Amino acid sequence: MKKIQLAGIVLMAILLAVTAACGQQQTTSLKVAEVTRSIFYAPQYVALEKGFFEEEGLEVELNTTWGGDKTMTALLSDGTDIALVGSETSIYVHARGANDPAINFAQLTQTDGTFLVAREKVENFKWEDLNDSTFLGQRKGGMPQMVGEFVLKQHDIDPHEDLELIQNVDFANIPNAFASGTGDYVQLFEPTASIFEKEGVGHIVASFGEESGHVPYTVFMAKESYINENEEAIRKFTRAIYKAQQWVQEHSAMETAKVIQPYFEDSELDLIATVVDRYKSQGSFATNPLLDEKEWNNLKAIMKEAGELPEDVNHETLVNTSIAEDIINE
Repeated sequence: MKKIQLAGIVLMAILLAVTAACGQQQTTSLKVAEVTRSIFYAPQYVALEKGFFEEEGLEVELNTTWGGDKTMTALLSDGTDIALVGSETSIYVHARGANDPAINFAQLTQTDGTFLVAREKVENFKWEDLNDSTFLGQRKGGMPQMVGEFVLKQHDIDPHEDLELIQNVDFANIPNAFASGTGDYVQLFEPTASIFEKEGVGHIVASFGEESGHVPYTVFMAKESYINENEEAIRKFTRAIYKAQQWVQEHSAMETAKVIQPYFEDSELDLIATVVDRYKSQGSFATNPLLDEKEWNNLKAIMKEAGELPEDVNHETLVNTSIAEDIINE
C-alpha cells in the first residue's frame, strides 16, 4: 500500500512538473515600443501592473523610443514587435510604398492629448482671444500641430495670418520656452499643463481633445507580416489591453494613479490622479480597442487640412478591426 501511495505521489509530482513546463513553453515574449512615456497611456501601464498580459501568457518588454520616427524605425527594422504611436505614421509609411505596411489593430487613446495654456488667467475664454496673440505651437507635421491648426480653423482663426505662430522650438523645449516668456498661449501635453497651472506659470483654458473630436491618436500597430504570422499573440495582447481599458473606465482616477505611479516616479500621486481624471473626463482613453472608420476619416480630414495627408488611404487598407471586434464580442 505504501508503495502505491509513493508511486502516486511521484506521478503527481511528474504531472505538476510537466504542466509547469508546458506553461513555460506557452509563454510568448513581445517587444513593445511606446513613442513617449505619458500618463496619456494609462491603460497600457495598468495592463502591465495588473498582470493582464501575464494572464494571457504574454511576457511584454516595454521600451520608450522617444519620437514617432524612431518608433517606426524600430518597428520596420524588427527592433520591436508592436509600436504604440500615432496612426498618421502608418499612413506616412504606406505612402512611401512599404511592401510590409504597419497595420493598426488596437486603439489606446481616442482624442488629442494637448491643452491650450494661457500665460494670464482668462475669465470666460473665447477662441477668438487668440487673434493677434503669440501662439507657441507644436512642431510642424506632428499630430499635435495638425490638431492645433485644425481646431483654430474650426473657430475661424487662420493660424498663419491671424496670430504669430511659433513652430521652430523642439518638442522637449516647448515648456521651457513658454516658462521663459515666449508666447501668450502654448499647446501643451499633460502633466506639464497641470504643473504650470499649479505653479502659476500658466492657466489651462481649453482642450484640443474636446474640440477636435474622436481620432485614433495613439494606436498599437504591427507589421502586416507579423500579424499574419503571430495572430494568436496579437489577439492575446489586444485582450489584455481591453481588460485594462475596462478597468480604467470602472475605477477612480486615484485608483488608476496608484497603479501606474511606478512609471512616473518623479510625479506626485495627486498630480497623476489629476491628469488621469482630466483625460478620463474628456473621453481620451478609448474604452475598447476598436478603431472605427469614422475616427479614421476624422484623422484624414485633420491631416488634409494641415496639408500633411500624402494620399487618401482607405480604412480597411491599414486598419485590422476583426481582432478587436472578436475580443469585444467574447
